[in-house]
Amino acid sequence: MAAPANRRPGYSRRAQYGLFLGYVIAVAGMLVAVLLLVISIVDPRGFAAIKGAALDLTAPISSAGRSGVRGVTGIGDWVSNYINAGSQNAALQAELAAKRRELVAAHTAEAENARLRRLLGLAREVQDEVTIARIVGSSFDSPRRMATLSAGTTAGVRVGQPVRAPAGLVGRVLETGRWASRILLVGDGASSVPVRALRTGVPALAAGRGDGTVELRTLEVGENPFRTGDIVVTSGIGGIFPPDIPVAVVTGRNGDTAIARPLADPARTDFAIVQPVYQPAAAGTLGDATGETALPPVQGPPPAAHPAAPAPAGNAAQAPPR
Repeated sequence: MAAPANRRPGYSRRAQYGLFLGYVIAVAGMLVAVLLLVISIVDPRGFAAIKGAALDLTAPISSAGRSGVRGVTGIGDWVSNYINAGSQNAALQAELAAKRRELVAAHTAEAENARLRRLLGLAREVQDEVTIARIVGSSFDSPRRMATLSAGTTAGVRVGQPVRAPAGLVGRVLETGRWASRILLVGDGASSVPVRALRTGVPALAAGRGDGTVELRTLEVGENPFRTGDIVVTSGIGGIFPPDIPVAVVTGRNGDTAIARPLADPARTDFAIVQPVYQPAAAGTLGDATGETALPPVQGPPPAAHPAAPAPAGNAAQAPPR
């Protein structure tokens, strides 16, 4: 069916004006396009300037449109992140727990290496140890302060031998088995260790109190020579504990005595060194030890020669021969 010859869009003036305006815009666009084509051929520099001006005019519009697109996309990402926040939080918490375990393991290994280095330095310093063994248990709230050592008579451990750690004196061997032994700690009520103050050199006796501390009793009557923070070491008197082993640190004074805390804590000590019983070498002679001067041996006159028998007189009667 052929199109009608009358193309009027009805009797609406708005429709007529709209159609007319569309034709005008189309014709104007064609003219502008032809003009721009002619300018690009005749004057390329001028055409480049027109393109730059057009770019400057459309740049803000492009930026606004891009911001709008980003805003819409950001809203989508925010909604997606909100939905996935639970799983991401769980994953981050699991990763944090794993890193915390690794950090604890690293700190534990560092502390163990530090303890082993101190023990190695002590072993190099001692040079006369009987054995090095692990402390496998110790009493905490019992009146008797004991510890168990994982070495016995098969390793050369004997009753009375001193036991020390890198921090200081632990005690002495009280009982022995074939593969384990029991240690009497310095804080036990039956323990007494001859000590001296490291600051003043005053001799004293460190007696255990049964509660994990020791009482320092001076051997001389007078003013209390101890101060809070003083360190006492073994004096070597008595022939059991070697000298200069740290024993305790003074925490307070009580009249003419002082209360001290042992430096070596069996609960925090892994390894300990068993040493032979200290026997100080005798220096000098017995006379030097007693304070007397040795006298030289007594020398008498040389024995006299026996006189010869006198010859018989000529008129003496001779005994008849038998």
